Amino acid sequence: QVQLVESGGGLVQAGGSLRLSCAASGNIFSINAMGWYRQAPGKQRQMVATIIRFGSTNYADSVKGRFTISTSDAWNRVYLQMNGLKPEDTGVYYCKAERGQEDYWGQGTQVTVSS
Repeated sequence: QVQLVESGGGLVQAGGSLRLSCAASGNIFSINAMGWYRQAPGKQRQMVATIIRFGSTNYADSVKGRFTISTSDAWNRVYLQMNGLKPEDTGVYYCKAERGQEDYWGQGTQVTVSS
């Protein structure tokens, strides 16, 4: 099992920045990928950014050049640096860890961007 706890959300004005953090615990040694997803009100959850162990990163087109995903060396934390925030970035941001065929999710952290 893997437990994930997000933090760092909040209210910010358009153009501002936030840094989300997700702490992973439990059986983290077999995690092969982590990512951030967001769900806006009334919409489906969508991928924001993902990172593969010893591999590449991937971003949604809407956040390229503004958001950066990274991990700690021990792969027990994943971060999302969000710059140039826009009102359309508002939503609940979820951390996801992939371990083989298993997916684990955090409880989410709210990000609200005011115009």
